[in-house]
Amino acid sequence: MPRQHSSLAQASQSDLFNPPIRSLAKLAEAEAACTRCSLYRDATQAVPGEGPSQATFMLVGEQPGDKEDIAGRPFVGPAGRILDQALRDAGIAREETFVTNAVKHFKHEMRGKRRLHKRPNNYEIERCKIWLDDERKLVKPSAIIALGVTAARGLTGRTLTIAKLRGKPFALEDGTRFFVTIHPSALLRIEDESDKRAAYRAFVADLKAAAAVVAATPPHSAAR
Repeated sequence: MPRQHSSLAQASQSDLFNPPIRSLAKLAEAEAACTRCSLYRDATQAVPGEGPSQATFMLVGEQPGDKEDIAGRPFVGPAGRILDQALRDAGIAREETFVTNAVKHFKHEMRGKRRLHKRPNNYEIERCKIWLDDERKLVKPSAIIALGVTAARGLTGRTLTIAKLRGKPFALEDGTRFFVTIHPSALLRIEDESDKRAAYRAFVADLKAAAAVVAATPPHSAAR
């Protein structure tokens, strides 16, 4: 289907058939009822974003994990604990961040009794983009930090190379400052402790770089 047709269909659903969403609470209700792709069928629930309605930073991950799917909250599992520590080490107040995911339902496959993470495909990312767009409109963050490839694609519509872009400031189409770094879950997969510490320091450095750009920008220049 041509992109313009897809965009028109999305606009029809979000703008014509439904009233405008004016609060994060109403947005969470709409996400909970979402059937735009098949992921809702096997997930426990949709996991909405969480944080203040006028956050300085929006952090976007890939999708809920097993713990998040059960709790109904983003970043409450092992990757979330790493993220919380990294934010503290970067000097970013957790209460000033809004955390969410590019895809709101947990995609997984069963291995015995275990539910193993499975990366969302481009179609699923695109179908979930209306919720991410609504979050951006409501929160109006000064800066958005994409955690990983899926988040970057959900925000830009393109597949980006994290290694080439991480730590550098960019701007999205609406002027919002945009940064790319790894997803904290990547640190969990590093077995060598020395390599893991180095990767963690690089992750914190990326967060510090984003914080420095925001701090150096006069309030009237922020994309709000």
